[in-house]
Amino acid sequence: MTSAPVILCFGDSNTHGTCPMQGIRDVRRFPLHERWPGVAQAVLGDSAQLIEAGHPGRTTLFDNRTAGGNRSGLTALNVYLESNCPLDCVVLMLGTNDLHAHYAISAQVVAWNLAQLIELIQQTPCGPVKGQAPKILIVAPPHIVETGFAASAMAGAAEKSQQLGACLRELADQYGTGFIDAATIVSADPLDGIHLSADAHIQLGHAIAEHITTLLEV
Repeated sequence: MTSAPVILCFGDSNTHGTCPMQGIRDVRRFPLHERWPGVAQAVLGDSAQLIEAGHPGRTTLFDNRTAGGNRSGLTALNVYLESNCPLDCVVLMLGTNDLHAHYAISAQVVAWNLAQLIELIQQTPCGPVKGQAPKILIVAPPHIVETGFAASAMAGAAEKSQQLGACLRELADQYGTGFIDAATIVSADPLDGIHLSADAHIQLGHAIAEHITTLLEV
């Protein structure tokens, strides 16, 4: 009997399911069935197994001490790849936190940072076939709106986030991965301009499940 493919969903607070925030101490989280990985799992049913790996404040490479530190996606990813081996696919949705004003980097640099995570996956023999790597689905995050409690911290991020989708699409073409631009499917909630509403999670979960079905032919 062939086992169902295993998909690692690796991202930040929008993969974690953080609710739109009223302030820095607002740490509410949507229940599993309303978070996009849970929605995608429900759509796929027994044909796939999804693993949630969302961490609020996670970046591509930075520790992000303003969010408590230990937020480097590159550092954490290696642990998830090894501890959940074998994996059929890794869904990567990162980049929002890299656009924090204090990093002062462009959308193109965010994409170059994410390339290091892609290369780590492609060089790690943790796929379903011995010696091979899992497939990758890049998800460009929704556009940032500079509003709410984090507006000053994300100054300049709105424009950069609108450029990020094109940069990540080029990255997907370069590395031969799947690609979704979440900004064409959902919008950030106007409460904080960063996080997704429950309805948006449902929409995104359905879209990602559809892409996983195509990518893995499940």
